[in-house]
Amino acid sequence: MASELFDPSTTSVEGASASGPPPSQAVPAIEIHDLTKEYDGFFAVNGLTVSVPQGCFFGFLGPNGAGKTTTIRMLMGLAQPTSGEIRVLGLSLPEKSYEVRKEIGLVPDDTLLFDHLTGAEYLQFVARMYGLPRKIAIERAGELLALFELNEHDRKLIGEYSKGMRKRVAMAAALIHRPKLFLMDEPFEGVDAVGARLMKDILLEQVRRGATIFLTSHVLEVVERLCDRMAIINRGRIVVQGTLAELRTQAAEAEGSLEEIFVHVVGGRQISEKLDWL
Repeated sequence: MASELFDPSTTSVEGASASGPPPSQAVPAIEIHDLTKEYDGFFAVNGLTVSVPQGCFFGFLGPNGAGKTTTIRMLMGLAQPTSGEIRVLGLSLPEKSYEVRKEIGLVPDDTLLFDHLTGAEYLQFVARMYGLPRKIAIERAGELLALFELNEHDRKLIGEYSKGMRKRVAMAAALIHRPKLFLMDEPFEGVDAVGARLMKDILLEQVRRGATIFLTSHVLEVVERLCDRMAIINRGRIVVQGTLAELRTQAAEAEGSLEEIFVHVVGGRQISEKLDWL
């Protein structure tokens, strides 16, 4: 049943039972301590320390080039840290990269998909990669296509999808194995208002059921509405982190919106000069 499809209390592998301490005693979903990533003398991530509780909708924010995507790549085990420690769901990276990936649903910024497959074929492929039996893979792919309102395009190749449709099918693929943790890099980019609302509702339901979401987005109004906790990164370092109220205190913006806090802490400036021709 579709109501059972999105229950993160079960593990990724069909037939296995949930284990571990109750949420109140659970280890953090993500623990990062003094993390660095260096590229030829440039530190894309520089001394990053952050903790994300299980069952949290966490916003990871920053300007372009701040180190957000690099951090997500290290959380997935796709990039090796220069130094520092990462634990995901209590498992140490990079030593336990394979085990961690089985418990993560990823929506990357560039939505790298197989353009010569239909949505159903792609979702079934992803499900089989996670070890789901063929019958379950077919059932879940069909349910997810219907849930994301893509079933009317069941014969269309992904290469013919719009950007918003590609984001939907990428999120569907992230859900299909019922992960405990979602890593989402700009999941709403290019998605229309109807699709974005649908995706937000699905994500909020996942958090309600106990999953953790680690989200990057430049749409700060969305982050402010969705996220329990947030961190703002700039030049590879955490500037402020916590609830919105805690961010206001740290940024000395008592009544500020998230956008005002963001601009204040990353050093944004107002335009003081005008161009005569503009």
